[in-house]
Amino acid sequence: MILTDTGPLVALFNRTDAAHGRCVDILKDIGEPVATTLPVLTEAFHLLGPAGDGAAALMDFIARGGLKVIFSDENALVRALELMVQYADAPMDFADASLVTAAETHSLQKIFILDRGDFNTYRIRRGHRHVAFDIIG
Repeated sequence: MILTDTGPLVALFNRTDAAHGRCVDILKDIGEPVATTLPVLTEAFHLLGPAGDGAAALMDFIARGGLKVIFSDENALVRALELMVQYADAPMDFADASLVTAAETHSLQKIFILDRGDFNTYRIRRGHRHVAFDIIG
């Protein structure tokens, strides 16, 4: 399973986005299920405009099972807040923290993003080690 950040979701469902074609091609080539978190969806729906065609297409994509939504429990919330403090100099926003937490909780390492900057810095805790994300996009 591949985690998906806000940028690709907005580009996939906004045909006028400069990265639309590239993201469509990447999604076709991935060959694995894609997933995201509620904070990422919140950002995506905000950027697409909740009443717009892009938001409706994203809703349909989710309803058809094209995008798995990872829900957080209280432990994941606490971990996300810890990460925001840890990476405060980046700074890490809540959506990014939720993706790192999802990677840790579900043993994921691949992420579909457009902006590599922050995710080149973030690390996934695996026991006593910290590993980098495998970036797609």
